[in-house]
Amino acid sequence: MATSSSQKNVQRPGAPLLFSEAARSAMEYGAATAAMPMLRRAPRGDGHTVLVFPGLMASDTSTRLLRGFLRDLGYRVHGWKLGRNIGPTEDVLDGIVARVRSLKEQSGGPISLIGWSLGGIYAREMARRFPDAVRQVITLGSPFAMTDRDKSNARGVYNAFAASHSPRVAGLRVPEQQRPPIRVPTTSIYTKGDGIVPWQSCVDVPSAQAENIQVPGSHTGLGHNPRVLMIIADRLAQPLGQWRPYRERRR
Repeated sequence: MATSSSQKNVQRPGAPLLFSEAARSAMEYGAATAAMPMLRRAPRGDGHTVLVFPGLMASDTSTRLLRGFLRDLGYRVHGWKLGRNIGPTEDVLDGIVARVRSLKEQSGGPISLIGWSLGGIYAREMARRFPDAVRQVITLGSPFAMTDRDKSNARGVYNAFAASHSPRVAGLRVPEQQRPPIRVPTTSIYTKGDGIVPWQSCVDVPSAQAENIQVPGSHTGLGHNPRVLMIIADRLAQPLGQWRPYRERRR
């Protein structure tokens, strides 16, 4: 498995991947809807609290299928309730802290965080800052290891809202390898078919508590990709304090 230690030869996803994103995502959504009876037989955990962060320019609407699926498995699932994600504004940076603290207090124990794309960068930051409040982090196509934002096909949209972003975001741009380690288990789910960000930027350095799982699919379909849903269910079902790397289940 390649690590995130070198980004020198990483290229921005090409036009074929970018312009096929919508069609591929729609196919994944349809596949998930058709497979839902089977997906609901996924492993069930202890019903702990799960908080889901949407990607850039998305809102809680984009994670509705994922949250509904996890709710059907018995988890107490929450959206971020901060509207459309236009980037790290002051309201977002303060709001995600308040949301994590509030849900941890309500649940009486650590909560799991799931973040799609930019939402995964928020989730990892919360795990760094509040390890006692976070049980594990699962990211979906999140470019946390990106060193050059020009390599992302979302750069134009992100930059369009840059004037609204908090000055505090500068601290989040320190290269991943130079940042404090995350002290809770992390799972990075990524696809080499990503048309938005380079897949290499979504890959962590593997360790006893950090894993990378490659899936087929699109960037904008990761939150409703049937295989991703099964992997998320498997990861969440692990007993507290007994996290182990993912192993594909034999059929």
